[in-house]
Amino acid sequence: MNESLTYQDAGVDIDKANRFIKTIKKITREAPRSGVIAGIGGFSGLYSLDVSQYEKPVLVSSTDGVGTKVKVACMMDKHDTIGIDLVAMCVNDIAVQGAKPLFFLDYLSMGTLVPETAEAIVRGIVEGCKQAKCALIGGETAEMPGLYSNGEYDLAGFVVGIVDNSKIVDGSEIAVGHKLIGIASSGLHSNGYSLARKICFERLKLKVDDTVDILGRTIGEELLEPTKIYSEVVRHVLRDLPIHGIAHISGGGIVDNLPRILPSSCKALIDKASWEPPPVFTFLQEAGKLSKREMMRTFNNGIGLILVVPERATEGIMEFLAAMDEKPYVIGSIVERKKGSHQITWV
Repeated sequence: MNESLTYQDAGVDIDKANRFIKTIKKITREAPRSGVIAGIGGFSGLYSLDVSQYEKPVLVSSTDGVGTKVKVACMMDKHDTIGIDLVAMCVNDIAVQGAKPLFFLDYLSMGTLVPETAEAIVRGIVEGCKQAKCALIGGETAEMPGLYSNGEYDLAGFVVGIVDNSKIVDGSEIAVGHKLIGIASSGLHSNGYSLARKICFERLKLKVDDTVDILGRTIGEELLEPTKIYSEVVRHVLRDLPIHGIAHISGGGIVDNLPRILPSSCKALIDKASWEPPPVFTFLQEAGKLSKREMMRTFNNGIGLILVVPERATEGIMEFLAAMDEKPYVIGSIVERKKGSHQITWV
């Protein structure tokens, strides 16, 4: 009753955490290192900012997570891609303003630190940083016994990028006659997973290793398909061609995200037949008996990013995107909005 207690008795193993930090130091060196002065292991990360190529540099930041997609990773005991999702959700949010990501930080909290799981997660984060060409400068790994069940965890990410003030993409130049170019998503990305899981695992009683014919693979493999990272694509297009608005189609779908960048005098006219959503969306809609409205406000439905561009530049941008192995679609145009009307009309 009176014996001495330790932090480890409460579920937190400091020595194991220290050994893990030594392990991930080696892994994180695989991420881009330009600008990094001091990274993993210190009290903070140091980054040397080179602003020589900017007239008036502006720092752009974002933070996000991957929602209940981590549940699927835990169900499959596959953790090496969820980190890509984490990086993607953050860097895509700053890419829409034309920003180049500079450095990334992560936060990982677990009930009990499982070094093999945590290492796989960090490897995914490093891969995401490679794709986005940004440095992984720091992070936090926390053991929280009693808050998470064994084997469960949560993730958050933080990114800082840079853009010249004169080149910020803010939607202010969007005008009637502009075209909408949708860039294909890789699947569900990291949104709508509470509904997707309910349909797959509660209504259909599927197991993660059950093969779904329409998908051509297991439901677990489909649900864990990593989120596409668009930052490099956007950066390359902006270097040579005009983009006046960009929307990241994440939670809320096109319905909620596209209006965020439209001037109040404009509305988007979207042709629903201009692209064919990947099979996973048809599968979820039919299995869940979801209305079209519920689909459009929950999932990206096959469009991960929307560019609003001048009509004269549409063909050039389409060719550019195709040359970068993207799947672009002209999905609509900008028209005049009448007072009181919605900012999106589907045709």
